[in-house]
Parts: sequence; structure tokens; C-alpha cells
Amino acid sequence: MMWSVGPPAGRPDCHAGADREGVAPVMLAAAGAVLAGFLVAPLLRGLVARFAVPEGEPWCRVCPLCARPTQVLPPGGRCPGCRERLGAAAWTVESAAAAVAVAVLLAADGPSAAALGWAAALGVVLAFVDGRVRRLPYRLTVPLAAGLAVLLAVAALAEGSPGVLVRCLLVALTAGALFELPVWLGLMGPGDSPLAFALGGLLGWYGWGVAFSGLFCTVLLAGLWAIVRAAAALARRRPVRGLDIPVGPFLLLGTLLAVLAR
Repeated sequence: MMWSVGPPAGRPDCHAGADREGVAPVMLAAAGAVLAGFLVAPLLRGLVARFAVPEGEPWCRVCPLCARPTQVLPPGGRCPGCRERLGAAAWTVESAAAAVAVAVLLAADGPSAAALGWAAALGVVLAFVDGRVRRLPYRLTVPLAAGLAVLLAVAALAEGSPGVLVRCLLVALTAGALFELPVWLGLMGPGDSPLAFALGGLLGWYGWGVAFSGLFCTVLLAGLWAIVRAAAALARRRPVRGLDIPVGPFLLLGTLLAVLAR
């Protein structure tokens, strides 16, 4: 005797149809998020080119060769006028923006979605700038913190729970203080503390547990990267002491992972 595990002959599989109907909107939303990431990427790439300059040098508002404005740059990362290489490598900002947009879509929970999107957009810029020149300019971290404060306040009022803002402030102050101590000791750059303050406020929206997870992920990821860098230096017989590890990208990634995993 043969046992049939599928639907009876001539009867449609209702569960399969329901699954397909449920997957389609998700795929469409993900495609929309990727498209949004690629659409905003030229602006983000322009910001990376402007602020990814060494300490003490003026912001790069125009191409150094042809003086063409660099507010918007194509995916290739070259000046449209003279083809000079500007900012990040080709298609890196676009890929990061698309991936982060999908992550924001997965992590969004209604009123706080705007704040998460704001942090994601400026976070992409800050990660590339810090990774390239080891600095987190106040012209990016201050708007990040101010924008998050406004958007989280609006979200709290929309949900009718303004008390959550107290927790956001407490987490922000705690994170900022924790990262300020290494700054005083000369172990981190001055921009790491404002970034931790801003992202701490965002993590505080989701609770103390998520905030702790975000800080833990930051330390873990940065530590692992430091070990990899040290091992690579030893393999090439180069000095390990004085390795410059950018903390900003790991602080941003740790925040994103904690919000996604909540």
C-alpha cells in the first residue's frame, strides 16, 4: 500500500498558496529597501568624500583637480568631471547602504523606524570615514545625536510612552561615559564618545538588555578585529604595538546586531 503525503488529487495545496502569498510581500519590501539604499547612496558617497580627510585638513567640498562639487558621486567613486578617485572604493558605499536598508526593514517596529533609518544613513557615512581616516567628525556625530533625540521624542509621544525617553537618556549618558574614559587615556579618538552617546540613546529605546548587548557586541567585534590585525602584523614580522583600530564601525555594527537580535 502506498501512502499519499500531498493534497488529494484535484485539490489545491492551500498551505503552499498561503506561504507564497506571505513570501511575496516580504520579497517586495526587501527589494524596495535595496532600491532605497542604492538611491540614497550617491548622497552618502558624497558625504564620505567630503569628511574622509586627515585631521587638520579642510573638508573636501569640491574635486581637488577640477573643482567640481562632490555633494553627489556615482557608484564608481570617481569625479564625473575629471575621473579622479574620491572617497570610498567603487560600489562599497552602495552595497553597505543596500544591506543596511534591508536590516532596518527587518528591525523596524513602527514609530522608531524613522530614528533607526536616520542612524543607519549617517552610520554608513561614519563607518567609511572612520575606517578610512580614523576620525569621527563632530559635523556628523552631532547631527546624528540631535536627529535621534527629535525622532525618538516623536516616537515616544506617538506611542503615548514619554517615560521611555528617560531610559534613552540614561543609556546614552552611560555609553558616552564608558567611551569617554578611553578617550581621556588616549586609547580612542575624541569622536568615539559622542557616537556612543548617540547610539546609546537609540539602544535605550529597546531596553537595557539590548543596550548591554550592543555594547558587548562592540567590544567583542573590535577585540576580534584587533586580534586579526595583530596576527597579520606578526605574520609579516611587523610591530604589533601601535595598531590603529577604528572603533566607530564596530560600535555601529554592534548596535545594529543588537537591535536585530532583540
